[in-house]
Amino acid sequence: MKELFKKRRQLFLERCLKYARYVFNDHFILFFFLFLTFLAMQYSQFLQHFPRQQVSVWIVLLVFSLFFFPLGSIATYLEAADKHFLLTKEEEVVRWIQTARISSFVFWGSLQTLCLCLLYPVFLALKVPLWGFVLYLLVMLVAKFLVFREKFKKILRTSHGLRWDLAIQMEQKRQQTILRFYALFTNVKGITNSVKRRIYLDGLLRVLPKTQEKTWANLFLRSFLRNGELLGLTLRLFFLSFFFIFFIENSLIAGTLVILLNYLMIFQLIGLYQAYDYQYLTRLFPLDLEMKKRGVIEVIRLILGAVLLPQTLVSLFLFSDKMGVLLLVFVSLVFLFAYLPFKLKKIS
Repeated sequence: MKELFKKRRQLFLERCLKYARYVFNDHFILFFFLFLTFLAMQYSQFLQHFPRQQVSVWIVLLVFSLFFFPLGSIATYLEAADKHFLLTKEEEVVRWIQTARISSFVFWGSLQTLCLCLLYPVFLALKVPLWGFVLYLLVMLVAKFLVFREKFKKILRTSHGLRWDLAIQMEQKRQQTILRFYALFTNVKGITNSVKRRIYLDGLLRVLPKTQEKTWANLFLRSFLRNGELLGLTLRLFFLSFFFIFFIENSLIAGTLVILLNYLMIFQLIGLYQAYDYQYLTRLFPLDLEMKKRGVIEVIRLILGAVLLPQTLVSLFLFSDKMGVLLLVFVSLVFLFAYLPFKLKKIS
């Protein structure tokens, strides 16, 4: 049984490594080190000009600590067919999950401790002794252990059996989360999306007229509003861009980071073009392929326009160097009116 799950783990790791080479390329590594250098400089300046009002610092530390609690999940590598074919080996599967829980706790606990150690200079500035900081790390480790124990208990029945459906669902969610990270940079196979009607967003569908020329645009807009992954990703990138605008003092750096987020947003929204490929009846529409491309371009421009407008307005008030605003607007428009049509030309 262990050999089966170890083989699955190896296959999944090989799959992730295959996509990793497209993500962690030379340009990404260079940008990553530049970003780390910028964060280190900001961290150093924060410590040199430590705020007198320490209550706000304690609140930020509390929020930062609470952020680590839910992180991490048990890597079980269960598959949907296991609830039928491995049912007779349920006890062995439970023992494997127990082992996986320990391995996952060691990994996430070590990662958590490493990240929290970066906060030691802040604790020193708050005049917290070394033993107090070590106690804080131990408390966080114990809390992480309890979180993993509760996640393990969640997939067990009271009779010590396994809740197969829940365990498989949790593993699929874990793997999908990892694959969606790679999907930010390249095309990834095996991504599943959930579709749900959101009645409170139906009013947004009225922005496009219900005409034959706008058939594909209406369909793509409806797909975007009801696709949980694309809508959620767009909102996360949108709010993250405001985080950069508000908290990064250098206008050019903040504008560059917002541009990067807008590029990732466009790259992901291009996936709308395949949203209805599974509907073979759409091929009977009396519409040519160019109308479909124009429809997805119109929807992506509409979405990014709704994102770019508040970004520009807030940047005008907060950016000390207005070149950052011009850079943000100009490059985003280049993405929309040059990169986007060029990218869609390669799609058949």
